[in-house]
Amino acid sequence: MVGGVRVLSVLSLKGGAGKTTLVLGIAGAALQRGLSTLVIDLDPQANATLGLDVQPGEATVSDVLADGRRSLTTAIRPSGWLVGDADAPSGQLDVLPGDDGTQQHDVPEPSAARLRRLAHVLERLDQRYDVVLIDCPPSLGQLTRSALVASRRALVVTEPSLFTVHAAERTLRAIEDERRAHNPRLQPLGVVVNRFRERSPEHRFRLDELRQLFGPLVLTPPVPERSVIQAAQGVARPVQLWHTPAGRDVAGAFDRYLGRLLRSVKDGPGN
Repeated sequence: MVGGVRVLSVLSLKGGAGKTTLVLGIAGAALQRGLSTLVIDLDPQANATLGLDVQPGEATVSDVLADGRRSLTTAIRPSGWLVGDADAPSGQLDVLPGDDGTQQHDVPEPSAARLRRLAHVLERLDQRYDVVLIDCPPSLGQLTRSALVASRRALVVTEPSLFTVHAAERTLRAIEDERRAHNPRLQPLGVVVNRFRERSPEHRFRLDELRQLFGPLVLTPPVPERSVIQAAQGVARPVQLWHTPAGRDVAGAFDRYLGRLLRSVKDGPGN
C-alpha cells in the first residue's frame, strides 16, 4: 500500500488461471460501489488493457517503468467501460495500460532498486485512487515481484485442477518470500478458485484439497464457470451490467472479494 491507497496484486504462477478475469470483475465491483480505481496492466499480453476498452495513448506502463520521471498523466488512460453505458455506476476507472514492451522489464534477478520502481511510481499518485489493482504476469521475475513490493495485499488465482493447486502453493510461498525480503506489510488476501463447477466431483475434490491446505485463505464463493463472463469480456464491458441470475451470481462473488480487501486494509497511511 502506498500512502492511503489499497494496492492489490492479482497473481498466479500458472498461465490461464484467470488473473485478468478477477481484475476485471473486482474493477467492476469497485465501479458499482462508486470507488475511484486504477488498474495497472503488468502482463505483457495486455489482456486487461484490451478488456477495459482502453484507447491508445502517448505511453504505457513500460515507458513509466523505464523512466520514472515520465509524467503519469501521459500514460494513465480512462477505461472505455463508462462510455455509452446507461446503467454504468458513478465510480472512476482508469488504466495504466500494458503492451508487449513490458516484457523487457521482467528480468529474472532484479536489484532491490528495480523492484521498488513501481512503488515509487504509485507514490506519485498522491492518493488519487481508493483502490489500485495490479494484473501480474504468470511468472516470478521483476514485474510480479515489483507488484508485490508495491502492494499491501495479494490475491492468488487458481483453478480446481492438480497443476494449479501446486501453482497456488508456489505463489503463496513467493508472497511470503517477498514479505520477508522487501515488504513486511504485504499479506495474502486469499486464494480464489476460478471456473468452478459445483457438479464436477473433481472440482469439489480440488476445492476441499485447497481448503485443507490453506484453510480460511480459500475465499468463498469460488468464481463459478459461467458463459456470462466470456460474453462480458467479448464486448469489453463489466459483467455487473448483465442483469441475469448468472450475471448477479458472478458479480456477487467479485463484490465479496472487494469487500474483503476494503475490510482488510483501512484508509490512511498508518493502516
